[in-house]
Amino acid sequence: MKTVVSSSIISIAVIVSSFLLAGAYKNRYQNLNSVSVTGLGSKNFVSDLIVWSGNFSKKNMVLKNAYSELDADRDNIKKYLISKGIKESQIIFSAVDISKDFDYLYDGNGRQTSSIFTGYRLSQNVQIESNEVNKVEDVSRQITELINTGIEFYSNQPEYYYTKLSTLKIEMIAEASRDALTRAQKIAENGNGELGKLKSASTGVFQIVAQNSSEEFSWGGSFNTSSKRKTASITVKLDYEVN
Repeated sequence: MKTVVSSSIISIAVIVSSFLLAGAYKNRYQNLNSVSVTGLGSKNFVSDLIVWSGNFSKKNMVLKNAYSELDADRDNIKKYLISKGIKESQIIFSAVDISKDFDYLYDGNGRQTSSIFTGYRLSQNVQIESNEVNKVEDVSRQITELINTGIEFYSNQPEYYYTKLSTLKIEMIAEASRDALTRAQKIAENGNGELGKLKSASTGVFQIVAQNSSEEFSWGGSFNTSSKRKTASITVKLDYEVN
C-alpha cells in the first residue's frame, strides 16, 4: 500500500514539474522573441510668452505720506511702461504690502535691549505678461532709466514660456515612436527575424532645457523658464514581438 501511495505521489510530482518546466520554457521563449526599444523625440523652439515683474517701495514715518509717495511712484512706473509700448491691460499691480521697520539695540552680551521705530515701509509688485517677447525683454533691460528718476525699483529676471506645448508634445511623441520603430526593425533584421505586433508602449519624462546648454536632465522632468530659446525632448519605450 505504501509503495502504491509513494508511486502516485511521484507520478503527480513529475506531472506538476512538467507543467512548471513547460511554462518556464514558454515564458523564456516569449522573452527571447521580443524586443524593447527606446526612441527619442526632440524639438527646438522659441518662447512666445514672457512674464516679467519687479517691485518698488517707499518708507516714511507717516503712513499716509508713504501711501502718497508710493502712489506717485506707481503712476510714474505705469507711464514709463506705456511710453515703451506696453499695453495698459498687460500691466498688473499687486496689493500694497505694509510693514514696520525698526532699529534694534543690543547690550555687550548680544541681548536685545530695545527697538526704535524707523518708519512704515510700503511695497508693491508690478507684472507684465505679454506675447510681445522682444519688446518686454528690451524694457526689462532698460529699467535703469526708471531707477535713475529716483524710484526704488527692483527688477526680476524675465520668465519665458511656450503656449503651444500640448501640440509640440504630440509631435515629439510621434517622432520618438518613429525613432523607436526604426531601432526595433534594425534589431530584428540583424537577428534574422521579423518584427511582429506591438505589445506595449509608454512615454518617458518630458524635459525642457535651454538650447546649447549643459543643463542637466531631471528624473522628475526639467522645465526651463529662464531662457527664451529652448529644447524639449521626450522618450517613448516600445515592446514588439519578434517572429
